[in-house]
Formats: sequence, C-alpha cells, structure tokens
Amino acid sequence: MTTRNAPLLVVMCGRSFSGKSTLALALTDRLGAQRVSLDAINEERGLRGGSGIPVSEWMRTNDEASARVREALGAGRTVIVDDTSSPRFLRDRWRELAARAHAETALVFVDAPEELIRARLAANRSDLARHDVTDDVMDAHLSDFVAPGADERAITVDARTPIDASVAQVLAALAERHPS
Repeated sequence: MTTRNAPLLVVMCGRSFSGKSTLALALTDRLGAQRVSLDAINEERGLRGGSGIPVSEWMRTNDEASARVREALGAGRTVIVDDTSSPRFLRDRWRELAARAHAETALVFVDAPEELIRARLAANRSDLARHDVTDDVMDAHLSDFVAPGADERAITVDARTPIDASVAQVLAALAERHPS
C-alpha cells in the first residue's frame, strides 16, 4: 500500500480464537504496519490471559499499548492494535487516541460463531499452539463480549473466510474508506 497523508490506526475486534491475530499479522505485513498486541504485552509483563487477568492489570497493559500506539502514530506509521477490543469504551479510547494524533481509524471486526471458537479452542488444547484459555474464562469472555454497533462502521470479516480473501476484503475496504 502507498504512503498516506495521515497515519492509520487499525483496531482489531473479535472474540478469542476468532482469528484476529492471524488477520492482524497478515495485514501488518501487507500494510507495512506496526502491530501492537495486547496479548504480547501481557506476556512481556508475565501475565497469561487464558487464566484470567484482573481488570487493573488489563488496564496497565492497555496503557502500555496506548503509549506504543501513540509513539508509532506520532512517527507517521500505520498501526494495527491486536486485541479483542471489547467492550466498546476500549474501541472509543483508540478512536480518541487516533484523533489526538491526527490519524485515521478503521475498526476490523472478525465475526466468529461460538461453535467455531470452541472448536478452535479444543484444537489448541491438543497442540497448544498458544496458551490455553480455561473454560470459565472463555465462558465469561463469550457472554460479556460486546460486538461493534452499526454506528461504528466496522469492516466485518467472517472468521470462516480463508485468510487471503479476508486480507483482500480488508485492504479493499481500507482503500475505499481511507484513500492514500
């Protein structure tokens, strides 16, 4: 993608095991962006989200992520925030941060049915490609997740769509909504 007039903040949104990180990594590569993963920041801090993290610790992680995003946007970089981005107030905070940095914002919602998420969680437990998420933590996450409202104009990707098609869909929507 070509250089844009204003930096772009892409905020990923979706439930655990929806495929957000896979899509974020692919978009990072295609956009030449910097990826800020809240899971990775938690790992750096010695925290594992799959076992449950107190809200106060999540907020510290979010503060660290915000500092990294602010720095990258200030340098004119495109940034992808890789997180569940639920509830809505978190998405609103990213929009406010982007506005203060004179950056554009795009929300990408990876929509996955619960049966797909549970199947991916079960598959992960057999090979542990990533840390496990306990049943209690997953149940709470699924019941508390707040999907984007229509007014948020999210680019919605179906988690069952092959990754190359999802990347193409997001890139086309970004080009339309945020021309270079």
